[in-house]
Amino acid sequence: MAKRSAPEVNAGSMADIAFLLLIFFLVTTTIETDSGINRKLPPMEEQDDPPIIKQKNIFTVVVNKNNQLLVEEELTDLAELRSLAVEFLDNGGGEGDEACNYCQGTKNPKSSDNPEKAIISLKNDRETAYKVYISVQNELVAAYNELRDREFTRLYPNELMTFVEADKKYNDPRTSPEEKARLKPLLSEVKIMFPQKLSEAEPSKTKS
Repeated sequence: MAKRSAPEVNAGSMADIAFLLLIFFLVTTTIETDSGINRKLPPMEEQDDPPIIKQKNIFTVVVNKNNQLLVEEELTDLAELRSLAVEFLDNGGGEGDEACNYCQGTKNPKSSDNPEKAIISLKNDRETAYKVYISVQNELVAAYNELRDREFTRLYPNELMTFVEADKKYNDPRTSPEEKARLKPLLSEVKIMFPQKLSEAEPSKTKS
């Protein structure tokens, strides 16, 4: 009796099927990404005599291990942080050479002299939740952007956009070099008026 030959499997299209499956999973799979903070570090500068910083020019923000927010040693809600930071940065309490002619604050002599002198000091605990830390950072950066938006629209009303929008346009790779060259001095002028001086201390470890 003759042996029956086993049927052959046509594997010619297996590579095509594998390729289609790979494309399917690449398109449908979602990858979770953590939110982060975009920071450009200043260049290292050697200073023989560091400048003396007045306590009134420092706005202290602390986040403890229980995710509670303390602003100037006062328990504060996160929703109030931005307005408090704006009030501090825009105070304009200096006199003479330290006066601020564009600040619209209350000019409280016990608060910051001018935006150039004003420093926001942020400190958190090692047990602080990451989401809370990011939220606090966002509110502080938003305070700077709120003031920069105000001055940008005041100085350049014909631009018909805010500082944040102009900065986004400047950093867009699709923006032409000519437009970037035009926007750069406008953005730099406003950044000088309200420089972002956000200092972060080393996280502390609360003893249990």
